[in-house]
Amino acid sequence: MLKTTLVLALFLVFALSTKPLLGATNHEPEQVIDTSGKIVRAGSHYYNIISATPNLSGISLAIFTSNETCPLDVATIDGFHGLPVVFQPVNAKKGVVRVNTDLNIMFSYDSRCESMVWKLKDYDYATRQRFVTTNGVLGNPGANTISNWFRIEKYEDDYKLSYCPKVCPSCRHPCMDIGVHKDHNNWGKHRLALSNVPFKLRFQRA
Repeated sequence: MLKTTLVLALFLVFALSTKPLLGATNHEPEQVIDTSGKIVRAGSHYYNIISATPNLSGISLAIFTSNETCPLDVATIDGFHGLPVVFQPVNAKKGVVRVNTDLNIMFSYDSRCESMVWKLKDYDYATRQRFVTTNGVLGNPGANTISNWFRIEKYEDDYKLSYCPKVCPSCRHPCMDIGVHKDHNNWGKHRLALSNVPFKLRFQRA
C-alpha cells in the first residue's frame, strides 16, 4: 500500500511539473501571411508591400527635395507595385516573420545611396511629421539603432506597419502606426510617416 501511494505521489509531481502554470503560454505571435496564403519568410525572400485597397499603390523609393538625393525616402506610388523588400526579425535565427515582433525592413535594390534599410527620420518642423527614410542599420538592436525597428500588426483582415520598438526597454520613443502623408505638391507619390491613420497593406511575393 505504501509503495503504491509513493508511486502515485511521484506521478502527480511529474505531471504538475510538466503542465504549464495557469495563465502561462508558449504560443509565439501569429505568422504573417502573404497574398497567396503562404508564410512570409525572413532573409532572402522578397516581397512587395502593396495597399489593401482597390486603388493600387506600392511602397518604393522617392526624392522629395531638390537639394537632397540621399538618403531616399520611403513612399507609396500610385499605380506601381513598388520595390521588393526583405524582412529581418530581431532574432535573425527565426525563419518566419511574425506580427508584433521587431524587425528591420530593407529594399532589395542597388542604389547609389549607402543603405536601403528603413529608419525613422528626426522630426520635420516644416511639415510636423516624422517620415520613414533609408540609410538605416541592419541588426545590432539597441539605443543606437532604435529608429531602425518596425513591426507588422494585424489590421482588420489585412496588416499595417507600426513603430514601437522593444529592442531598447530604457529608450523613450513614440508608439504610432505608419501611415501615408498626403503631399499635394508631389502628385502620385506620398511619404510614409508616423500617423494616427495606418496604411492598410498586404505582402505579395515579388
